[in-house]
Amino acid sequence: MSDELNKTVDVREGEELDAAIVDQVMKDHIEGLKGEPTVRQFAGGNSNLTYSIQYGDQKFVLRRPPFGTRPKSGHSMIREFRVMNALKPVFPAVPHTYFHMSDEDSPFDAEFYVMEQVHGRKLERDIPKEWGFGEEEGRKLCLSFFNKLIDLHNVDYKAIGLDDFGKPEGYVERQVLGWNRRYEKALTDDVENFEDVRKWLEDNMPPTEVGHAILHGDFRLDNVILAEENPFEIIAVLDWEISALGDPLMDLGNTLAYWSQPSDPEEMKMMRMQPCLEPGMMTREEICDLYAEKTGHDLSKFDYYHVYGVFRLAVILQQIYYRYYHGQSKNPAFAAFAGRTNMLGNYARQLIEASSIG
Repeated sequence: MSDELNKTVDVREGEELDAAIVDQVMKDHIEGLKGEPTVRQFAGGNSNLTYSIQYGDQKFVLRRPPFGTRPKSGHSMIREFRVMNALKPVFPAVPHTYFHMSDEDSPFDAEFYVMEQVHGRKLERDIPKEWGFGEEEGRKLCLSFFNKLIDLHNVDYKAIGLDDFGKPEGYVERQVLGWNRRYEKALTDDVENFEDVRKWLEDNMPPTEVGHAILHGDFRLDNVILAEENPFEIIAVLDWEISALGDPLMDLGNTLAYWSQPSDPEEMKMMRMQPCLEPGMMTREEICDLYAEKTGHDLSKFDYYHVYGVFRLAVILQQIYYRYYHGQSKNPAFAAFAGRTNMLGNYARQLIEASSIG
C-alpha cells in the first residue's frame, strides 16, 4: 500500500473508541479475525471520524459521526453504507462494505459502519515528484477524475434500487434554503453573516433542473484512491456521507468550488486540498466544456452553481468550526476555520459581482 494512504495518528483526545468493544463488534460481524485490534485514526477528514482497525495484515475502516452537536442529515452512516452497496455492481469504484449499526444498536452511542481499507495511492495537495508527472500525465489524471464523476451521474439510480434514496425534484431549492438555514444556526461572533450572498442564491435559483442523478456531494481528487500500478485509474471514491439524488449541476458546482486554477485569488489557491494546480490540470471552463459535451446539459448559467458550491463549502467549514468554538471538538486544525469561512464568503461575493446572472 502507498504511504499516502497509511497516514494514521494516535486517536485524538475525546474521540477514543474502546478497543475491547471494537474487537467484540468486529468479530461478531466478520469471520476469521484473530488477535487484538490496533485502533488508530486517519489524520485527514474534517467531518465524520474515520478509524483504522487492523488485525495483523487485515485492515478495515470504521466511520462514525463526530462527537457533539451535529446535523443528523449530514452525518448519516446508513446513507453512506446503502449508497455504496447499491452502486458497487454498476459503479465498481467504491469500497466493499461489511456491516452497519444504528444509533439504537451501536455500543458507541452513535451509528457507524465498517468497510474495507482499499490498497492504492491517495493524493493530497500536490502530486509527488517521484511520480514524474508532466502536463500530459496531469491532463490524463484530470480527465479520468472528471469522467468518473460523469459516469456516476449517468448511473440509473432507479435500476439499482435507489429511487427512494431521496426526493430529487426540487433539490436545488431545498439545498439553497437548507444551507442558508444551517449557516444561520452555526454563526459565531467571528464570522460575517453573508446575508447578501444568501439572498442572491435564493433570488436567482434556476427555474428548472437539468435532470436528476446520484450526487456524491464531496467529489475531490483527495477523496479518491488510485491504482498502485496505474495512477490514472480510480479504484475507489471515498466519503459518501452527503450523497443524494438531485440536479447533477449542483454536484459539479460543489466539485468545482474545491477546484483552484492559476487565475484565482491567492487566498483561494492557498486553501486547496488537491493537486488542481499541477501542470496539465484543466481549468473550470474546460471542465464545464467536457461535462456539457459528455452529458448534453446546458451549462450557460453555471455561475450560479459555482457560487452555490463555494458558499456551501463555507457553511460546512463553519459547522465544523462551531463545534470547535463551543468545545465539542478538540482538533486544533479547526481553529483556523472561521477565517476560511470568511474567505469563502467573500470569494462568493466576488463571483457574484463578476457574474451576468441577476
